[in-house]
Amino acid sequence: MMAGKQIVILGGGESGVAAAILAQAKGYEVFVSDEGSIGAVFKAELLRAAIEFEEGGHFSPVLQDADLVIKSPGIPGENVLIQSYRDRDIQVISEIEFAARYISGQIIAITGTNGKTTTTHLLHHLFQHAGLSVGCGGNIGHAFARLAMDPPKDWYILELSSFQLDDIDQFHPHIALILNVTPDHLDRYQNSMDLYAGAKLNLSRNQGKEDYLILQKDNHYIDQVLANRPIRATMMWVGQPDGVSGKWLTVAEEKYDLTGFVLKGEHNLFNTTCSILAARKAGLSQRQIQEALSSFLPVSHRMEPIGELNGVRYINDSKATNVDAVWYALQAMDQPVIWIAGGKDKGNDYDALLPLAKEKVKALVCLGLDTRKLESVFAGVVPHISVCRSMQDAVSEAARLADEGDCVLLSPACASFDLFKNYEHRGNMFREAFHELLKETPTCH
Repeated sequence: MMAGKQIVILGGGESGVAAAILAQAKGYEVFVSDEGSIGAVFKAELLRAAIEFEEGGHFSPVLQDADLVIKSPGIPGENVLIQSYRDRDIQVISEIEFAARYISGQIIAITGTNGKTTTTHLLHHLFQHAGLSVGCGGNIGHAFARLAMDPPKDWYILELSSFQLDDIDQFHPHIALILNVTPDHLDRYQNSMDLYAGAKLNLSRNQGKEDYLILQKDNHYIDQVLANRPIRATMMWVGQPDGVSGKWLTVAEEKYDLTGFVLKGEHNLFNTTCSILAARKAGLSQRQIQEALSSFLPVSHRMEPIGELNGVRYINDSKATNVDAVWYALQAMDQPVIWIAGGKDKGNDYDALLPLAKEKVKALVCLGLDTRKLESVFAGVVPHISVCRSMQDAVSEAARLADEGDCVLLSPACASFDLFKNYEHRGNMFREAFHELLKETPTCH
């Protein structure tokens, strides 16, 4: 890369600002442009680094002088400015593509509609426990560009979204995991599952026969795209897990004891199988993996137990922003459920949840500004439906409806943007409301 070249970075969030600082460190002239407002923390970071930026629109003449453009994952490829760059043969890449040019370690990359955060955290834990040199980030935690500025690591474990994979060129993971593909984000992919699944399969675009691609077996959407896309990597298919949640799991003829392992449910047996396969291909031993399993802690906002009150468990699954994720959450429940759901609907089809709701859900607390669709779909299926407009009210109502031995499950099936900043904010508000409930509940001595 030649110093003095102009990089334009579109988007002033975590990935954009991290890319800007990395680009500056590598000798580029850098300009950041955001159509909205740049958050106070990120703005302060740009000011400290003396990186020029604009917010509230893409207006600066500097935008026309770009030699390379790094695009935020949140900006669709059809954006007029993006199209104008491509029409002029100016390369537009993602932050992960840019960061990958400045690391020397091996990459393990994980994508999928659901389960990728849990799998990424579990893999990172296995590597850390084994004492390996490892960094973790991407779509969670630190952007890859920040990891590229840290002291070099031997391994980088990255969670990646389809949006990040839309704009790669030479990005090359040694081990790639595509956990599953189910309908989500179709508004960004012309309502085409082929385009969405194709974005996920981009993960393997630059892999060779010495690399590994771990895939969900019998996934219709993956199979359709694979039929027209040659894969050079060694493929490893994962089907129905061979194990019992909370007891044992067999992976490639090796048996693992899951006693004391916090991840429960059939879906987490699958995620754990994929994690173990990847760890073994990276060189970890069966003994190293077994020793790490019992000390793994659950990811925040993904089936996260937050406490118990009056014999009722409270579980934060705020990261379940689509129907498929909620299906797995409900399927893992072995207690009667008071289910808190709702938010900004993404064109959800709730039909797949009806049998589980009928079997396991004793009450549905609808949380959001417009809950009519949820109310309509589950009327007559769930014995009791309530509607709330705040998290505090929803948790109080769930507590009122719950009996000893029940579980209050926040698993929204929807985006958070009607009442909350993001799924983390929603999950944190759930946790806060639970702790308020604890304070208000008298204790007996």
